Amino acid sequence: MAGQDAPPRGDRKMQQRLARGEAAALGELYDRYASLVHSLAHRVLGEEKAADTVTREVFAHVWEHPETYDPRQGPLRTWITTVTRRLAVGRLRDSEAAALGHGLGGDAGELERKVRHASVAARAYDIVHAMPAPLRAALELAYVQRRDYRQTATDLNVTEDEARRRLRLGLQLLSTAHDAGVPPEPGGAR
Repeated sequence: MAGQDAPPRGDRKMQQRLARGEAAALGELYDRYASLVHSLAHRVLGEEKAADTVTREVFAHVWEHPETYDPRQGPLRTWITTVTRRLAVGRLRDSEAAALGHGLGGDAGELERKVRHASVAARAYDIVHAMPAPLRAALELAYVQRRDYRQTATDLNVTEDEARRRLRLGLQLLSTAHDAGVPPEPGGAR
């Protein structure tokens, strides 16, 4: 999705404020994105304490490296979620590798399967939360509430053709999560 989303005009200004060391800018970003970052980290790691740690690490990275955000690549939100995925998957890889080293886990193949699964799940989570509300609503009705396309159309007050179109587009967007699910290199965002 990088490059496809036009970043909000305030993203470049926010980056400049961070680069100048304005603590208020970091506070604003934290208020805006902390719950998203924490939710995404928790989805990857499955532990509250680890998600708290990753959340702190993400905002430390944003504060220390605002120059790594390139507004031409997409919105600030996308950059922050990318940093979150990298740090969370890196932490998962480290913790699973430590478990392997202590004889507590499976084999290296199992570790990479878990890392890949977590990376795909995190990417899917980000895609769903970034997609337009009409697509997200259709997917939630169909896959969370188990509505068929006819019921989805009725619930959304749209035609059946429109409901099918929204579901198809939403699923097409979600399918990119698997394509982009290659685990990041260890330490990619550090």
